[in-house]
Amino acid sequence: MIPKTIIEKEISILSISLPALTSEMHTWAEKTIFLKWGVLSRGKFHCLECSHSWKPEKQNTACEKFIKCTACLGKLKMQGCNQVHFKEIEYSAVLNLCNGYQVVRIICSHKQMKKNFAPTYFHKEVMQHWINSKGEVRSLSLSTNVFSHAYDAWQYYSPLEIRPKDFGNSPKYRLSPYRVFPKMKILPLLKRNGFKTAFYNISPQILFTALLKDSLAETLLKTSQTSMLSYYLLSHEQHIKQNWQAVKICLKNNYKITDYKIWEDYISLLRWFKKDLSSSALVCPENLMEAHDRLVLRKRILQRKKYLIQMRAEIEQAQLVYTENKKRFFGLCFSDENLTIQVLENVQDFMEEGDTLRHCLFTNEFYKKKDSLVFSARYENSPVETIELSLTKMEIIQCRGFQNKRSKHHKKILELMKKNVYKISARMKKKEVKTI
Repeated sequence: MIPKTIIEKEISILSISLPALTSEMHTWAEKTIFLKWGVLSRGKFHCLECSHSWKPEKQNTACEKFIKCTACLGKLKMQGCNQVHFKEIEYSAVLNLCNGYQVVRIICSHKQMKKNFAPTYFHKEVMQHWINSKGEVRSLSLSTNVFSHAYDAWQYYSPLEIRPKDFGNSPKYRLSPYRVFPKMKILPLLKRNGFKTAFYNISPQILFTALLKDSLAETLLKTSQTSMLSYYLLSHEQHIKQNWQAVKICLKNNYKITDYKIWEDYISLLRWFKKDLSSSALVCPENLMEAHDRLVLRKRILQRKKYLIQMRAEIEQAQLVYTENKKRFFGLCFSDENLTIQVLENVQDFMEEGDTLRHCLFTNEFYKKKDSLVFSARYENSPVETIELSLTKMEIIQCRGFQNKRSKHHKKILELMKKNVYKISARMKKKEVKTI
């Protein structure tokens, strides 16, 4: 994109004046952002870090996920397959100051490995995020291959070019580096607003932008509510603003919220019962899960006893709306041996699933969420976990079993879901094509 405005022209010129990446930065990245790998080939272990090879002393060591190299003493993660070439790609970041801008420079690093050879590295700066003191951000990036399924298929021969303002909505913008170069140059305003050195798994550009223009993010960081801060900045849902009065009670009482999603559901239940959200005894329960489950059960009993007829009418009405919004996903079913994952097609199923697993799937009306698609994971035809998937991000929001706990099949369920996300995405695209 050709820079047109005064700011775009200024940033494009300033970008050229940034100092080049040093060999110190490259060496740091090579040592810190990559794993050390090993491979078993023809009865020998091969260290892909120092090119040393040796025979295992015991046969059972061949099945281990990690081994120790006898030469460099590095902890090696074993490759699952035996091939000639191995490659790993990771991202890191360098923080600079330039003419009053906080600059976040994203570096893409490649590690090429081969048995009996030392690894080789390639480093390339792929993005720059320029953030002013008001929290406004403009980005430069390399071009990407538009025909690739990966959003970060960089064309390394292309120059860094200014991107439109809506680049912030792109998944490339939200790309989070694995490590940040420790020699940071930070705006004094960011230090004043609570930033020290930690990022809490939040991309630097997202954290910095929020700290400079969002007082909620600044308050959460200064009060060490880091799990809530991560949820607030990384989730598209902004219910924290609606619950801010309750959040302030937690901050006042130094109450740490470990699972914000459950706490958010709990606050919704308190609001449904018209409880006083300024009461610390209610908002800050000693046992969050117990208090949450107690209100879910209480609400379910009330729904059964007092509003049974009305609920039936609501289910029939809700079914029409739910079918209209989610019909294109009906019939989706993923199976692996005795495990089956399928879309909940009836509002009645939401109620039965919530009753069986004793969670708030029906009581908190998940069937009304337009951005969510809910699946039921069943083992031997019995529900074990319920999965909520974001249709905009194509990511799993939550996956919970009996009383919101993980089942013994949790890992297998997540793997099966991730393998089949492309099928859900394909149905989304079909709908978009029909709309056009």
